[in-house]
Amino acid sequence: MVVVWQLLLKNTKISAITLFPLIILRRPALRQDAVLINHERIHLRQQLELLVVFFYIIYVVEYYYWYLKLKNPYEAYKAISFEREAYAMEKNLDYLKTRKWWSFLKFRRK
Repeated sequence: MVVVWQLLLKNTKISAITLFPLIILRRPALRQDAVLINHERIHLRQQLELLVVFFYIIYVVEYYYWYLKLKNPYEAYKAISFEREAYAMEKNLDYLKTRKWWSFLKFRRK
């Protein structure tokens, strides 16, 4: 389900966030952004296959690992395997039709 919750994302640079089972958008117009919605749907699939809670645990652990290694918050975010998969495949609007389980593992950075 896609919802618009401007107040939640008001003072951030974030356009959208996925908090299972919701995709939360900053602005109503973003509902029309197929690439952004696909990116967030990839996160929904990742969250489902990791029973939601394990997704968030791994996400935070990876973020801090990369932050300590790279010393850059944005680069740490981009290095997270879940984000790497979502960014790499967001333009392929048919990706979720053929995506195999645990595909984010192919996007781990060494």
